[in-house]
Amino acid sequence: MQQIRGWIFDLDGTLTVAQHDFPAIRRELGIPADEDILTHLGRLPIAERQRLNDQLDAIELRLAADVAPAPGAAELVRALHAGGQRLGILTRNLRSVAMASLERIGVLDCFTPEHIIGRDEAPPKPAPDGIHRLLADWQLSEAEAVMVGDFRFDLEAGRAAGCRTCLVFSENAWPEMTDLHVPDCQSLLARLRAMDYLT
Repeated sequence: MQQIRGWIFDLDGTLTVAQHDFPAIRRELGIPADEDILTHLGRLPIAERQRLNDQLDAIELRLAADVAPAPGAAELVRALHAGGQRLGILTRNLRSVAMASLERIGVLDCFTPEHIIGRDEAPPKPAPDGIHRLLADWQLSEAEAVMVGDFRFDLEAGRAAGCRTCLVFSENAWPEMTDLHVPDCQSLLARLRAMDYLT
């Protein structure tokens, strides 16, 4: 980890307490239970896609009002920021939702606005495009960055981009795609301090 200079974070379930009830959202939007929401919307005719996207945007903005920081998340972000690390967000949410969530958990000032990438700024994960964009802006190689998230889409995006991956989840459900596994951000911060990566 000593060569890592860029940290790309998922948001919901990683830096914030997971609050998206995806089955309920699918029901509200009329999307089959076994389909990925964004993939399904991308296949719809333009008018219907726009209507459901607007509905999804409203749901996410509503959820953002009640967002809470995940254990250790704010402290981790602030420690990385103080250590001079590059910080980015790659989320399947809207950028505006991400910014509102980061402000609510008290770390928005640690991120440059253009390094907060939502589904309208780049193809959604597991596509690696957002990671490539951040690396280009930061002038870092793939080996100098890590994608941190709580779901396989985060790991798949990191793998596709050629960078390291860190799973923040209670159990390591995808070991073949995970370079580092920790149960939460608090544990990740402790691990980084134990490695003398952070003081």
